[in-house]
Amino acid sequence: MTTYGTIPTSSSPPPTNLEFISRAKDRFKAGLGTRRPWKLLFNFRSFNLPTSFSDAINRIKTNISYFQMNYAMILLGIILLSLLWHPISLIVYLVLMTAWLFLYFLRDEPLVVFGRLISDRVILVLMLILTVVLLLFTGAIINILVAVLVGVVVVLLHAAFRNTHDLVLDEEEGVSFSPPGGATVS
Repeated sequence: MTTYGTIPTSSSPPPTNLEFISRAKDRFKAGLGTRRPWKLLFNFRSFNLPTSFSDAINRIKTNISYFQMNYAMILLGIILLSLLWHPISLIVYLVLMTAWLFLYFLRDEPLVVFGRLISDRVILVLMLILTVVLLLFTGAIINILVAVLVGVVVVLLHAAFRNTHDLVLDEEEGVSFSPPGGATVS
């Protein structure tokens, strides 16, 4: 007897809701695993004044590259706090946060659009712009602009005053910084 034309079926039962929740939870943990530890971000022994303006710029570049996801979370948290008294804006923000989760924080694979690989930095910038633009249409313009300004100032101040000597940089990150000796390390 031949079996040509038959469709093979799998004997495994369809996934249950608990399996979907478990997979989503694992994905959420893995996605947040790309952020740096908060303990490292706020290591108070690593804070000091930059020696020069160029040292401050180098620190900002290195720290923003290294703590990119942490800084995005801080900025988004400051925006969220500013919208607590604007319910429409808060609803739009929560929808945008869902987009943030799926497009930036929880992606397992690189994002490919029309056959082109989109980097995390491009997604970060586009999502920040989209978030601000959509929230500006909700009528909370002053709150949002002040929150973004406060968030950027907080991130830049932290990045400028946080020393980069204790950061372990991967070669894949392509981050370069200047240690006190003056030699550029990649």
